[in-house]
Amino acid sequence: MVTQQDVLTEYDVQELDESANVDLSDEQLEDDSKGQLIKLAGQLRDRRNDLNQMASERASKRDDLNAKTREKVDEAQEHREQRDELNEQVQEHKNKRNELNAEANELFDEVEQMKEDLELDDGKDIEELKEEIEQLEFRQQTEVLSTEDERELIEKIENKREELRQKKDKVDDSGELEELIEEAEEVRSEASQHHQKVTELADKAQEHHNQMIEAYREADDIRDKADAMHELFVEAQESADRHHEDFVRVQKRLRELDKEEEQERDAERAEKREAAKEEAEEIYQKFKEGETLDTEDLMKLQKTGLL
Repeated sequence: MVTQQDVLTEYDVQELDESANVDLSDEQLEDDSKGQLIKLAGQLRDRRNDLNQMASERASKRDDLNAKTREKVDEAQEHREQRDELNEQVQEHKNKRNELNAEANELFDEVEQMKEDLELDDGKDIEELKEEIEQLEFRQQTEVLSTEDERELIEKIENKREELRQKKDKVDDSGELEELIEEAEEVRSEASQHHQKVTELADKAQEHHNQMIEAYREADDIRDKADAMHELFVEAQESADRHHEDFVRVQKRLRELDKEEEQERDAERAEKREAAKEEAEEIYQKFKEGETLDTEDLMKLQKTGLL
């Protein structure tokens, strides 16, 4: 089981330091001064940017791992296709081998039946008869025998020669048998060739099967690492989003404070204008009553539009 710590170590990923996070309470938002809030907004913005960078790096590594996972899955699929193709060829050669073996068996059955018909399987075969005749002739030439024994030996040799001649005659008369044997052996040989192909192709198919299993295993391992890296990405992104939300809250509060200050300034300016107007009206009234105005009084009247 792959853990987050495993991928942090293996891919040299910076660990998220919770102590570097910036906290914002409702009390701070309401009670802190504008200067304090401006400073806090900067801290939140900087931490958000750092966390977004961290999330981006983790997302990039996750995407790389997902790409490698797909490569391994594609590799496994290629081995699967090659294995299946080879297995199809194995089955084709098996079918052909079985057909040829069945045909060869039928031919050899015909050979055996023909031998029975020709009685070639009765008694000893030609080579054995030749060897026995040679042994008997050697005995005749090397041993001192009585007339009786020599006559019996000669008779025995003649009988063997006659048996050999009959065997040879049957073989000479059975050219079809030799052709049938040759055909059966050729068919059996062809079947053996298909069996060899079955063995070779089955071995190759097994190799691709093993490689497919290994590629799927590697894909699973890499996918687990990608999942762990995704969890790390989510961790950083959620923290970045929280800092961004707090940054937006502070910015909103600062705009509210700016608006309050502007309203206060507007009220102060209105109050000053009202006071100036009242003073100007008093000066104007004095002017109407014939009093002499100095330069400052005249400027005040001009400023309020009464002169």
